[in-house]
Amino acid sequence: MMTFTLKDYASQVGQVRAGERLGVTQIAISKAVRSGRNIVVHVTDDGKVSAYESKPFPAKAKKNKSVKSIHSNSGSGV
Repeated sequence: MMTFTLKDYASQVGQVRAGERLGVTQIAISKAVRSGRNIVVHVTDDGKVSAYESKPFPAKAKKNKSVKSIHSNSGSGV
């Protein structure tokens, strides 16, 4: 089995072929490489290709989205 970074694998076989072999689009390969994601590609002796991403756990802390309340003036004295 051979192991590559996604960047190295895509450089060797091309982004289109890398995407085809991994079941994603060329655009997905390009975005992953450009953003520096930690993706490792394994190529088995029989040619099967798989990829795994390693990232910290827990991932970045999620920010609480502030929810704006909409208040209606229901006691308008009409």
